Amino acid sequence: MEDQQTLENQPQSSINAITDEDMETPTSLDLTSYQLHDLESIDLPSNLTELDLTANRLSRLDPRITLLSHLNKLSLRQNLFDDSGIQILSHSPAISGLQELVLRDNKLKNIPDVSIFKNLVVLDVSFNEIPSLSGLSKASNTLKELFVSKNEVNKIEEIEHFHELQILELGSNRLRVMENLATLINLQELWLGRNRIKAINLCGLKCIKKLSLQSNRLTSMKGLEECVALEELYLSHNGISKMEGLSTLANLHVLDIASNKLTAIEDIEKLTMLEDLWLNDNQIASLEGMAEAVAGSTEKITTIYLENNPCARLPNYTATLREIFPKIEQIDSQIAAYDFAAYPSKSKSRCQ
Repeated sequence: MEDQQTLENQPQSSINAITDEDMETPTSLDLTSYQLHDLESIDLPSNLTELDLTANRLSRLDPRITLLSHLNKLSLRQNLFDDSGIQILSHSPAISGLQELVLRDNKLKNIPDVSIFKNLVVLDVSFNEIPSLSGLSKASNTLKELFVSKNEVNKIEEIEHFHELQILELGSNRLRVMENLATLINLQELWLGRNRIKAINLCGLKCIKKLSLQSNRLTSMKGLEECVALEELYLSHNGISKMEGLSTLANLHVLDIASNKLTAIEDIEKLTMLEDLWLNDNQIASLEGMAEAVAGSTEKITTIYLENNPCARLPNYTATLREIFPKIEQIDSQIAAYDFAAYPSKSKSRCQ
């Protein structure tokens, strides 16, 4: 939220244009957690650009909000709005310049009609009861961030025109198939955790930097090979038995394949940017060959999780990992404080 308007560093013509009302009233109003049932006792200055009504008890939109012609950001998060309670938004041309609309954690059963907002950049309808993305086809193609997590959506649809979209959050729904993504040519983050997806299909996209498919029904990692921009990959809590399709992901910094069925570390020896490697809760029996398996990143990795694998019970488990990864900072849930007594040469080099 931005602070009140100031007169500093503004040209004289701009200062002269500012009215007494502008000087006395803020352009943002934060009423978070006031437990309001309505806004009857609240003054809504006509020059508001941001209005945050998060965590109240509102169920009907105050009509005065629809007259705030300067409004850019409106948050109705964590209230009691159902579809009828916000319907007035769709017929309010005075606020058609709205850029950010947050309806997260309410009682919506449908994607609201946001066609009137021609400059909409952010739309958040997560944590509602929405069964379908039907209605998104009416949303402006200016959208850059779309959040529809924790609903009941079973199909990815009506998003093909979002060519500017950078973040798509559809976690905790009922999706079974990755589809209709090919035209999202600027997508950088795709969050699909906690669904029912069985296979990875990025529809030819190569621009994604962050991908989450945690807690799905994957048995294979195939389908990632061409997504060369990936920096963070989250695949924990699936049924994956083999590491594959990773050797081309040269920009990968974070790799999480915890809680799967892996028996060996494979296909990451060429990666040179890897910093965080999460392999805990698998079936990796030995650390033999570990140095070769991560040869490209031994000098970069600072965090590694291997706990709850058979290899974590081996003698000298921690010491072995410290030898392989000289810059390690965290091993499993413990910060890896270095044992200078055990490795005097390292201690000496640090004192020089």
